[in-house]
Amino acid sequence: MALLTLTSDIGLQDYLVGAVKGRLWQADPAFVITDITHQLPPFNYPQAAYICRNAIKNFPDFTFHIILVNLFERKPDRLLLAFHNNQYILCADNGLLTMIIEGKPELVIGLPVDKLHTKNTLYCAQVFAQAIQAISEGKRLQDIGEPDVAILEKNHLRPLLTNDTIEGQIIFIDNFENVIINITREQFEAQRRGRSFHIEFRRNEHIERISETYADVPEGEKLALFNSSGYLEIAINKGNAAGLLFGLHGYKEQADNAYLQNRLFYQTVKVYFA
Repeated sequence: MALLTLTSDIGLQDYLVGAVKGRLWQADPAFVITDITHQLPPFNYPQAAYICRNAIKNFPDFTFHIILVNLFERKPDRLLLAFHNNQYILCADNGLLTMIIEGKPELVIGLPVDKLHTKNTLYCAQVFAQAIQAISEGKRLQDIGEPDVAILEKNHLRPLLTNDTIEGQIIFIDNFENVIINITREQFEAQRRGRSFHIEFRRNEHIERISETYADVPEGEKLALFNSSGYLEIAINKGNAAGLLFGLHGYKEQADNAYLQNRLFYQTVKVYFA
């Protein structure tokens, strides 16, 4: 019985998520399908990578992760099936795969698509379902597609490091408007080397210590901590950090100039060490 996760930028306003699950169950009614999210904003690769990366690592080995994000950024001549760290990842060949795993996959297979078939989300789900069914029946990955295909690679969003600073970017704002920065605990401690620090962000706001929980500060006070995925988070105890106090945002699309359309601009947060 195969365990599948489903992540997309489809939204929940229409029938499509349900129809995708229907296509998967047509291939095998025994598939166990769990949703990660269907609310990813279009074109925001760093946020999609953050969500997928930190969900995937919590699932049992040999789970199948179907990622329907930016499927048609370019013409889908093939779809991808990757095997990495004992997880299967199925997605479009759009660069998101290398951002999720922060490097190259151990093994990647190009799944063929029918050149005469209409390329839409349901067809992609069908191709993924057939591949999962084949693996569940014991077929080798190399026998269901083209092994070791060249894929589009995009780099994950890395913080900028100097001897005395880390400059990170806001990659996610959660449902409580807590602000997630692309600085991990490991990066922070390696750069800190036991030194004192202060975290600086908009309006010259500063934080000078790392909390363990939100309750470490009085209600309404700002704090910084490392979240359950190990990323730096700026929050307000029982408040909305992004909107109410700091005016922080994750990204904005610059559409004023057609030459710059769909580029993402990130607000930064800087850590100073002394």
